[in-house]
Amino acid sequence: MSNREGNLEAPTRHPIRWREADYYDPAKLTAELARVFDICHGCRRCVSLCHAFPTLFDLIDQGPSGELDGVAEGSFGQVVDQCYLCDLCYMTKCPYTPPHPWSIDFPHLMLRAKAQKFKGGETTFRDRLLTSTDRLGKLATIPLVVRAVNAANRNPVARKLMEKVLRVHQQRELPPYATKRFTAGAAASSARAARAGAKTLGKVAVLATCYVQYNEPGIGHDLLAVLEHNEIPYKVLPHLACCGMPKLELGDLESVARLKAENIPRLAALAREGYAILTPVPSCTLMFKQELPLLFPEDSEVRCVAEAMFDPFEYFMLRYRDGLLKTDFKRALGKVSYHIPCHTRVQNVGQKTRETLELIPGTTVFPVERCAGHDGTWGVKLEFFASSMKIGKPVFKQMREPDPDYISSDCAIAGRHIRQGMGATRAVKAHPLSLLRLAYGLGADDLTP
Repeated sequence: MSNREGNLEAPTRHPIRWREADYYDPAKLTAELARVFDICHGCRRCVSLCHAFPTLFDLIDQGPSGELDGVAEGSFGQVVDQCYLCDLCYMTKCPYTPPHPWSIDFPHLMLRAKAQKFKGGETTFRDRLLTSTDRLGKLATIPLVVRAVNAANRNPVARKLMEKVLRVHQQRELPPYATKRFTAGAAASSARAARAGAKTLGKVAVLATCYVQYNEPGIGHDLLAVLEHNEIPYKVLPHLACCGMPKLELGDLESVARLKAENIPRLAALAREGYAILTPVPSCTLMFKQELPLLFPEDSEVRCVAEAMFDPFEYFMLRYRDGLLKTDFKRALGKVSYHIPCHTRVQNVGQKTRETLELIPGTTVFPVERCAGHDGTWGVKLEFFASSMKIGKPVFKQMREPDPDYISSDCAIAGRHIRQGMGATRAVKAHPLSLLRLAYGLGADDLTP
């Protein structure tokens, strides 16, 4: 097989050598960017995935030579800024990933460029603030503050000011902050679940994540209701530090290391006790499953946690195959347009959410397997909002086509973005865990179409 024919084997991810001096060498980074960009220019398979590749190809096509040598090296940063590390190009499109001799890892090359940018002090206060999700959540959910924050996020005048000062687009619908944090209302149920599930196989530790803790605690409570119904003993972990994914996307790798040092010892202790660790946010699951092991390949505790980390629906389907998941569903869901987030797809576990929902009688799931374009903080920024809506346009169309009763995504932020992009619709936005709880007849009546 020639180099041009590409790699037909499963991609192999190499550890990220971010502590080596060469990682931050500007000249070596520029040379690697030029090498990879030239290969991408000759291939162009990823042109429809995001704006990083169209940006690169436009720079080349509009240059004097129509080749990479006509692009100023100072323009390479434009491509880097458009990449939000969804990983889809590596996992689903690129034919030149390792073990191919060209060894292309576009997302981790973009990460290296972002890390150099951060180390050089080129990131803004806005970007550092938006990626401090735990700090923002703790402040915004203070009882005397939360109502004011939510009111400001809905106020057109306040949003115009926010756009001017923080460059957060005034049209982006922002998730509200909760008046009661998830762990504040979940601790008592752990002991109840342990008693109820004493005779069952398996036990679960629930890691809420910043988003569930501060923005949508209902998603976490839906997960607990499903676990209790299935008599699975669980414990709700006291809120840990952020998983580090927002800081990774910023290129702030030292903060990732600090957060890892806070979280991993506590999670590793649970993993050694035989707990499966469930996180209801795909990006957080992916961080512990994939990114931290690649950043810290020598750390045995990181590997231990990665092996114990599960997406909730991945865990449910494992129980179903062992005959341990209850299927006593009480309510049909009708038509569900279901968006599969990028950070779920790259976990390589298959469409476990779709498989679980399809167990429910009277339910038809219409999966949409394409990036919605929001990606954490990227889609809220003034300079990227229009791009995020453009990337999401095919998703909005596909989600609307079945005239669904519900629209759903494992990524709550993507679900909110999709709902905004769809415009007027009778469909109700609901997380898959909320839908599963509803199908079991465990409440969630507010989701009735």
